[in-house]
Amino acid sequence: MSTIAVFEPALCCNTGVCGEDLDQNLVTFTADMAALTEQGATITRHNLANDPLSFAHNETVTKFLELAGSDGLPLVLVDDVTVATGRYPTRTELATWADLEVPAAAPSGVTMLGLADDNDSCCTPDESTCC
Repeated sequence: MSTIAVFEPALCCNTGVCGEDLDQNLVTFTADMAALTEQGATITRHNLANDPLSFAHNETVTKFLELAGSDGLPLVLVDDVTVATGRYPTRTELATWADLEVPAAAPSGVTMLGLADDNDSCCTPDESTCC
């Protein structure tokens, strides 16, 4: 399984999900990371304010900061290879990079309960009759 490392700009706390003015991208990423970590993914977060040594000790990150500066963060590495910059990865990207099953997409605002597989459906292939 691959190792995913996310190097973030300076945040108020380790997750950035604190205070009154929450960034929805941080909330979503924190939830996605927690869900995939529970499935066995190896994902680490490094906050520039709280963990500056991890930035200094990684040559790829150091060179990135020299070129792009902290405005280019977040930087996402998979097995020390840059895969994304300037944005947080999606749950699908994280799952793919971690060699986990890619979660089924759900419409916005819908929670997938995972109660049945598509193979368990009693609908006909043309979807004209369902039980």
